[in-house]
Amino acid sequence: MAVIRKQDIPAGMDAYETWGLAARAQLAEGVPALEVAPRLDRRAMAMAVRYTLAMMEIKAPGPGVELRVAPFGAVKILEGPASDPHNLTPPDVIELEPDVWLRLACGITDWGQEWHAGHISAVGERDDLSMLLPLG
Repeated sequence: MAVIRKQDIPAGMDAYETWGLAARAQLAEGVPALEVAPRLDRRAMAMAVRYTLAMMEIKAPGPGVELRVAPFGAVKILEGPASDPHNLTPPDVIELEPDVWLRLACGITDWGQEWHAGHISAVGERDDLSMLLPLG
């Protein structure tokens, strides 16, 4: 199942751009990068996350890593062993909060900053997405 419906892509793109503009405004106001967290309504936040997850899925297709941004979506990315047919979870799982994911997607922070701050939960060998971020 797709993380975003085709008809929701424009709304997702708009929400992502809105979040990014608000994030850059917070940075300009002196908010530390790791604390940038613009508030969007729940639907807009969901659309921004789902849109960026879909972009990541296109950028790095594959069954090897499950990227989860709860509660809004998850995608499987990168080549590697697929999930066990009995539990459907791949051997590598990365979990992020929505604001953390959007900061990374926009380039507000980088993987190392978020990792060292303890904002990334990752299990498995492929636990570093720094080469794929920001999304652009």
